[in-house]
Amino acid sequence: MLRKGLTLAALGLALMAGQAQASTHPEEPKAVDYAFEGPFGKFDKSQLQRGYKVYREVCSACHSMNLLYFRNLGQKGGPFFDPKYPNPNNNPYVKALAADLQVNDIDSETGDAIKRPATSADRFPAPFANDAAARASNGGALPPDLSVIAKAREGGPAYIYSLLSGYGEPPAGLTVPPGQHYNPYMPGDVSPFWSGSHDHVPPGGFLAMPPQLADGKVTFDDGTKSTIDQQAKDVAAFLAWAAEPKLEERKTFGLGAMIYLLIFTGLLYASYRRIWRNVAH
Repeated sequence: MLRKGLTLAALGLALMAGQAQASTHPEEPKAVDYAFEGPFGKFDKSQLQRGYKVYREVCSACHSMNLLYFRNLGQKGGPFFDPKYPNPNNNPYVKALAADLQVNDIDSETGDAIKRPATSADRFPAPFANDAAARASNGGALPPDLSVIAKAREGGPAYIYSLLSGYGEPPAGLTVPPGQHYNPYMPGDVSPFWSGSHDHVPPGGFLAMPPQLADGKVTFDDGTKSTIDQQAKDVAAFLAWAAEPKLEERKTFGLGAMIYLLIFTGLLYASYRRIWRNVAH
């Protein structure tokens, strides 16, 4: 009986191991070069402007950016920074971008809820009043806030770029659940829906968001050709900036700190040699 029990336990462990091996992992993000990468990298201002337009015309219909204010767009290092307006609240282009959108407010005289044009001091308006409304409009799925999504997801902007540009037809033998969409770059496990060999389970997972980008869907003001690949790359760069708008300042400070420490180390060494040069050790 003991031997039979051990055999059954071993068989159960083997089956569990087989199931674990059948689980899938997403594809590695595509290789993409961004100007802001590396210790001396800086954001491409034109790319940030294109990325903001993709977010505003496509992504903002479902995704909020609750940590971002319109004035951030005009701050140093931002997509619409203008040195003539060190105070971003005075940047006329930022004001114009904000005024195109309506935000909720309260009438100071009547106390009634009203809508008014946004100002540079306002947050980006959320597309839904609350999470319940967001879920109701998206088949039960809650679109994540994109304020720091580039930091919150492994792979950062490369992952966002790959996900947005990586939609395609599901492989033969994969049954996609209703209301879901297959993407090889989405973390998940498609093995329960795979009818093929468990030694060759497709990578990726399912998500509720259908493909959002299309060639020519957004017109870029600088004349850049608006392909799916370009839109995905630009909006990923914009989201990287939104997650760390002080990136360039941090790198500049870090470089200055390293130069200071090198000089300080040299001075310390020179002082050491001068003070102790005639002292026997």
